[in-house]
Amino acid sequence: MWILISLFVTLVLYSIYQTIRDIQLLRTVTQLNRGTRSERNLILKLLKKGFSSNDIFHDLYIRKRDGTYSQVDIVVLTEVGVIVVEVKDFSGWIFGFGKNVKWVHFLGKMKYSFYNPIFQNEGHISSLKNQLVEYGNIPFYSLIIFYGKCEIKKVSDIPIDTLIIKSKSSIKTFKTILQNNDSSSCYNLYELREILNNGVYNGSIKEIKTQHIQDQKKYS
Repeated sequence: MWILISLFVTLVLYSIYQTIRDIQLLRTVTQLNRGTRSERNLILKLLKKGFSSNDIFHDLYIRKRDGTYSQVDIVVLTEVGVIVVEVKDFSGWIFGFGKNVKWVHFLGKMKYSFYNPIFQNEGHISSLKNQLVEYGNIPFYSLIIFYGKCEIKKVSDIPIDTLIIKSKSSIKTFKTILQNNDSSSCYNLYELREILNNGVYNGSIKEIKTQHIQDQKKYS
């Protein structure tokens, strides 16, 4: 009996220890109150697989030319270029066509539409490129990751520079991008990190976040 109790206590303490370690690791990149749980889950996966906290940027608010802001989930700097990640949380079936403005999400008998995530992430990349005009040759990769109990039932006509995957394939996909593309030396990492860190900082300013929410309602 005491052996079982001791084993249970050990397992609980180990679980607490692991949770604390994960929180400490996550905080090298972001805060627990920023973004979604799925976004933070992906960041933790990347960190545990050896990606540097200096090269992962979360919840960025990038100023666009019209004065509004583009909210970017995750940006990862790599030796082959910049990976821009859009994270989606859904259950049910997903249907979409690359050139359609709206995609469809079926949850049981209910049908919902949502903005094409390809267009969404293309907008994020465009905003980043406008901030990085001195680095016009940087390769960009668009990665859309679906979390949750969803099934990508039928998605077609996907641009060649865009990848759409489920969360279980995220690390494998990052590795594939790194393995299948040549290293790029066309940018200064220090300056690039500074620009991206500024985008992260913007996300901590209440006025910017409030403006972004109002702009989203205006154009939705």
